[in-house]
Amino acid sequence: MQKFNFQFTKLTKVFIYLGLALAVAAAGVNTYLLITNGTASAADPTIKIIQYAAMYFAAALLATVLTSLLISTYYFVDEKSKKLVTCFGIIKTKYDIEKIESVLLDRNTKKLSVFFSESQFIVIVVKEEWYEDFVAALLKVKPSIEFSINSKESKPDDENDKTKK
Repeated sequence: MQKFNFQFTKLTKVFIYLGLALAVAAAGVNTYLLITNGTASAADPTIKIIQYAAMYFAAALLATVLTSLLISTYYFVDEKSKKLVTCFGIIKTKYDIEKIESVLLDRNTKKLSVFFSESQFIVIVVKEEWYEDFVAALLKVKPSIEFSINSKESKPDDENDKTKK
C-alpha cells in the first residue's frame, strides 16, 4: 500500500492559489454588498436573496474543489484489491492492476506512462525520484508487467550526415 502525491507544476499551483483568492474575494464582496445594500434596494427581495445565496454557493464550491485538488491529489497502489487508484481532488478512478501490460519511462519527455490491455493508457505525474518506487509498487502486485525505458540518445552532427550522403 503506497501513496504517491501528484506533482503540480508551479504555474498550476499559482492558478489554484489565485482561484482560492478569487473565491475568498467573491465571498467578501458578496458579504459587503449584503451588509450595505441588503434586500431593500430590490423590487423583489426574493431575487436578491437568491443572488446572494448563489454567489456564496459559487465561492464555496470553487474553494472546495481547489482545496481538494491541493490536499487530495495522488496515486495509490492498493495491494489487497490489486487496484491502481488515481485521485484528482474529488474525482477518484480505479484501474485493475491485472490489466496493466506495460509501463514506459520516457527520459526525453520525463513521463511515466502506464499501458492497459484495452488499448488505453494514463500518464503518471509524480516526482522523478519516485518513478522507480512507483514501478516497484506495481511490480510487487503483478510481476509480469513489462517495464521499459526510452533514454536520451545523442544525435549525430548534421555535417557528418551531409558528408555520408
